[in-house]
Amino acid sequence: MDSPPRRRLRVLTLIDTIAAPGGAEILAVRSTARLDRERFQPYFCASRSAASALAGELEAAGVPLLVLGRDSPASIRPWLPLARLLRNERIDVLHAHKFGSNLWAAILGPLCGVPVVIAHEHSWAGERGRFHQALDRRLIARSVEAFVAVAAADARQMVEVERIDPRLVRHVPNGVPAPRAAAGPFLREELGIAPGAPVIGYVGRLGAIKALDVLLDAVARLQERLPQVRVLLAGSGDEEERLRARSARLGLGERVVFLGIRPDVDRVFQAVDVSVICSDSEGMPLSALEAMAAGTPLVATRVGGLPEVVDDGVTGLLVPPRDPDALARALESVLGDEERRRRMAAASRERHRREFELDQVVRQLEGLYEELFARSRRGRTENSPPS
Repeated sequence: MDSPPRRRLRVLTLIDTIAAPGGAEILAVRSTARLDRERFQPYFCASRSAASALAGELEAAGVPLLVLGRDSPASIRPWLPLARLLRNERIDVLHAHKFGSNLWAAILGPLCGVPVVIAHEHSWAGERGRFHQALDRRLIARSVEAFVAVAAADARQMVEVERIDPRLVRHVPNGVPAPRAAAGPFLREELGIAPGAPVIGYVGRLGAIKALDVLLDAVARLQERLPQVRVLLAGSGDEEERLRARSARLGLGERVVFLGIRPDVDRVFQAVDVSVICSDSEGMPLSALEAMAAGTPLVATRVGGLPEVVDDGVTGLLVPPRDPDALARALESVLGDEERRRRMAAASRERHRREFELDQVVRQLEGLYEELFARSRRGRTENSPPS
């Protein structure tokens, strides 16, 4: 006798906003959109706002989107529509991303009878201080079935510093799809960059923690030896004006091009010889994986999950944080050796294909959902009273 078909697991992804998409927001949307529809029924909730291209990706994928319009961290009333959805749709898995959403999921999930709650951190929350560590350990970790870290370094910090039960902590790396063929004219030509000029690229938020002043200082050291060097900064953020002023003070002039937010990052990576991440702190930035997928060597600081992405001397180079001299030397060594760049490019593409392709990450999340839901059902059966 054929067994009845297993119903699809109902999975709701929760994040603060997708209106200003960063790596966490992009991963949350795209992993939800790619869930296997024969096994999962996805939902998505942005607790603040969602007016962005990412909302369009959810719509195109047929994922219902609930936007709460929350404008106060302490306000409870905006959460009521989500609570109703969790109950009425009998959500099986509530998967929250980033600290604030993790906190609310840890409260709402158990109250609304959700069998599986997952908290997903995209950088180590403990760096924000003891208060966040205490909430991670005493509230979130006691209410969730898994605490996901994007980097093995973050997972170790959760266990060793925050003292979260290691049985809860799961390491699931970030992932990005293979790049599409870049459309339109070659970006170097569009920007008037001379053929053969060495080009350094950065893709990401222009924020203080990204330490892009160190990159500008490094380029100032390089400009005499590499007079044609150019830097493309793709992104926006509250440091942009300060960085423009610093670039002017250093006499970098047209060597530094502020591209703003680019929907075509594939074209940016196609145009650069080496990519840079010189942050003071990182989890596992998508821009590092995008560089790897594009075959662009990456020079990065030895912080957070970056040493897990950059195979030093093979796919790129690692340098100490806040050291413009070391950064300048590493950039010059890559820019000055075309054959080395080719070897690094090939190794980068292969490593992305093997470890960081987005569909592989989605399969890991799907396996986690099914594992934790099956465990929750066993727990309910074991704890139910005898008939």
